[in-house]
Amino acid sequence: MNQDLTLYDTTLRDGSQAEGIHFSASDKLHIAEKLAAFGMDYIEGGFPGSNLKDMEFFQQARHVNWGSCKITAFGSTRFPEAPVESDPNVVSLLKAETPAVTFVGKSSYDHVTDVLRTTPDENLHMIEDTAAFLKKNDREVIYDAEHFFDGFYAHRAYTLSCLKAALDAGADYVVLCDTNGGRLPQEIADATRAAVDAVTGSHCKVGIHTHNDCGLGVANALAALDAGAAQVQGTINGYGERTGNCNLTTVIPILELKSGRQVLPDGHLAQLSEVSRFVDEVANQAHDMRAPFVGPTSFAHKGGMHANAVTKSSNSYEHIEPALVGNQRRVLVGELASRSNIMLKAEEFGLSVHDKSPAARAILDRIKQLESSGYEFEAADASLELLIQRELGKYQPWFELDEYHVSMRKNNIHGFTNCEATVKIKVDGDVIHTVANGDGPVNALDNSMRQALKQKFPEISEMRLVDYKVRIVNSATGTASRIRVLIESTDGEHEWGTVGVSDNVIEASWLALTDSVAYFLNLRHQS
Repeated sequence: MNQDLTLYDTTLRDGSQAEGIHFSASDKLHIAEKLAAFGMDYIEGGFPGSNLKDMEFFQQARHVNWGSCKITAFGSTRFPEAPVESDPNVVSLLKAETPAVTFVGKSSYDHVTDVLRTTPDENLHMIEDTAAFLKKNDREVIYDAEHFFDGFYAHRAYTLSCLKAALDAGADYVVLCDTNGGRLPQEIADATRAAVDAVTGSHCKVGIHTHNDCGLGVANALAALDAGAAQVQGTINGYGERTGNCNLTTVIPILELKSGRQVLPDGHLAQLSEVSRFVDEVANQAHDMRAPFVGPTSFAHKGGMHANAVTKSSNSYEHIEPALVGNQRRVLVGELASRSNIMLKAEEFGLSVHDKSPAARAILDRIKQLESSGYEFEAADASLELLIQRELGKYQPWFELDEYHVSMRKNNIHGFTNCEATVKIKVDGDVIHTVANGDGPVNALDNSMRQALKQKFPEISEMRLVDYKVRIVNSATGTASRIRVLIESTDGEHEWGTVGVSDNVIEASWLALTDSVAYFLNLRHQS
């Protein structure tokens, strides 16, 4: 590993400042344990002086073996004209009992006078006193130079003097913050070189902390590292205030695979996609499909020419092997597909279809016909697999619909709505007739179908719906529009997507539901 370059994760502090992101103390602990095992050098746990939840996290963290990872508490300099020993925010940093402490201070002359409203000299004393006090208490000290780049280009000498104040007091890192996220890579590089020159010859190292307001959070961090910075700060999946922070799930693979700078233990880069999804799951956020390296579409091929090419040479349309970052190649099938897409997709499903065969042409024609009527199979691999099975004559009809009926009753006095569904299904020649209620018409239909199938397939109780999406296909026709329903299901081990399209939302839902059940029964009885 490259011991001269360290990774500093601030997902739990800076990332939690993103709109819609909320972590409990337990959430923070789970994420921190995952990131420590992944190979982070520093994990910033939060601001113990700001809330009880963060203090609870640090209390719990004391009982965890973090290996080589250092849990870090975050705070600020002492208040103006106040003794550092009795400053409540600074004292709270010591109470967190972390091996490393990060404190933020002003490094912009204008912010000192206009926002902090103290003198430039007093600000330097605040930085120096805080760093010295923390060092005296045996902490590794990281100084976050807030608004460094804006300050540097307005009052260069003063901004560098803020770094010197921290350095002289024993700080181990001075971190340059593009707090507003408005600087360009060349500006970041030039200012970082000046900062590196200012600490050269000392024990202190330079770090970089960028925001993504111009969409340059990652590019700016890389520019600083090329200019001599020795620590990169960021968040998993780019969480952060406003438009986010430097995204570590992008920076890390670029460093390891493009720049030849190993920053994780051997083999850990392959955990990257899993870590990204894990943090999204704990944060209750939808995973970014288009995220570089870790998104499901990162190595997806839709065009027929592209799909054909990657079968012959993977690097023709892929800049790295997907497995290096724990991702995988995906071949999409749609209106741009060729018979090569069909062949590759069939192979994924364990089916054999030669790309020159009539079957490949028949499957492709059927898919294009369905897509013209509103179907999409990119998020519905299970429906696509069943379609290919049907076209190849290999589909197993586990059950057959006789009829279904859905009704809704509302009591206008009490406002109670009752949804009821009746289903008649044939299984092995037997007609099963069931009635069930539900929270809505689709839920009632699902419950009734499950009730019927449980009599023949009791394992159906292990399958559950994860997500249900409704999309209007042709909105110009208003309430008469065609409806596309996408359903995600799981049995706890596998997840799969199915699709149904109709002018009737109930029928579209039924088609997606029955595909989901058929796919599940295939998994259980044909594996």
